[in-house]
Amino acid sequence: MEISANFDGGNIIFDSARQTDSANHAYLRIRKDIGAEFMQWFYFRAQNVKFQHLVIHITNASEAFSPEGWSGYQVCISYDRKKWVRCNTHYDGNELKIELDSEHNMVYFAYFPPFSYEQHLDLVAKAQISPLCNIDALGKTVESRDIDLLTIGEPSDSKKKIWILGRQHAGESMASWFVKGMIERLLDANDAVSIKLLSQAVFYVIPSMNLDGNIAGNIRVNGAGRDLNREWANPSEEFSPEVFYVKNKMLSIGVDMCLDIHGDEELPYNFVSRIDGIPNFDERLAKQQKMFSEAWKIISPDFQDKYGYPVDKPGKANLSICSKNIANTFRCLALTVEMPFKDNANLPDPEQGWSVSRSEGFGASLISTLLMIVNEL
Repeated sequence: MEISANFDGGNIIFDSARQTDSANHAYLRIRKDIGAEFMQWFYFRAQNVKFQHLVIHITNASEAFSPEGWSGYQVCISYDRKKWVRCNTHYDGNELKIELDSEHNMVYFAYFPPFSYEQHLDLVAKAQISPLCNIDALGKTVESRDIDLLTIGEPSDSKKKIWILGRQHAGESMASWFVKGMIERLLDANDAVSIKLLSQAVFYVIPSMNLDGNIAGNIRVNGAGRDLNREWANPSEEFSPEVFYVKNKMLSIGVDMCLDIHGDEELPYNFVSRIDGIPNFDERLAKQQKMFSEAWKIISPDFQDKYGYPVDKPGKANLSICSKNIANTFRCLALTVEMPFKDNANLPDPEQGWSVSRSEGFGASLISTLLMIVNEL
C-alpha cells in the first residue's frame, strides 16, 4: 500500500505500514495548517489496495482542532472523486480508525468531499457566461491569487444588496458546494423564483474567500496563517487581504444582508449563528432574524433552529467575527450559516451523510427563502 497527498487540498503525513493475515494497516498523521496550529482537514489516497481489507489509523486525531467532532463521524471515500460515500470509522479518544474493503486499486479518503481550485475557476468562468452575471477581481490573496467577486443581477439603488461569502475557513468545502448550488439556481433563466428575486435584489458573491488555504490543505487559515473569520474588526492588507478587499468593497457598495457560509465539526445539523449580542441589535434586526429562520424552515426541511451555538448576551458579541461585524457595521441582517461534516441528524443519509448534493440543494433552497423576506430587509 502506498499513501500520497501531493495534490490540490491534500493533507496527510505517512508514518508506517504493516500487513497482517487479515488486513493492511497504515499509520498516518494529519498535518497542521501551514503557519498555524489548527489541524483537522485531511485528504489523501491509498494505492495498490484492490480487494484488500484496509485499516487506516490517524494517530493524532485527539490533537485536532475539535476532537469532539470525531464522535459519530464517518470518513468520506471515493474511487472516482465524483461519488463520495461514508465508510466505517471509529474514534477511541486517541486515534481515528477507518476500515474499508477496497473494491479498486486506488481509493481517496477525505474529511468532506473536496472542492478544488480548478472547480472554483470552472464555477466562476461558467457563471460569467450568463448575461445576469459580471465578474471582477477585488485584489490578490496572500499568494497572489485573484479574489473573485460575482455580481448577479442589475445593480440599482432600489434593490436590496445581498452578500454571500463562501469558505472563509479552508477545509469547510461544503460551503463551496452550497455556493455552487445557489449560483446555478440564481442564474437559471427559467426559474421563476430567481427571476422574481433578481427584480428586487442584486447579489454580491465571493465564492471562495480562502483560496490559498484550500489549496494548501488547511482546515482554517489563509496563506499567512490567519483565521479570516477573526479578522473583520481590523483586516490587514498584508496578512488578511481577502477580508481587507471584501470589506472595503462592502463599504463602497453597501450591505442589506450578508450570509457567511461555513461547516461545523461537531453538530449534526444545519443552523445559523445569531447576532443578538451585537451592540446595534434592535427590534428590527430581531424581527428579520426570526423571519429568515422561520422562512428557511418552511422552504427546506434540512434547516432547523433548535440546535446551534449559544446566543451571545447583549453587547457581548465578538466583533472580529464576520457576521457579527457586518451586522453591527451596516445595521443589517448578517448571519453565519453552518452545515455539518457528519450528517443531518433530522434527515440522515446512511450512505453519504451530509453530502455534495445535499449541500448544493441547501444552497439552492436559499433563493426561495430570500424571496419570502426580501421586502423586509
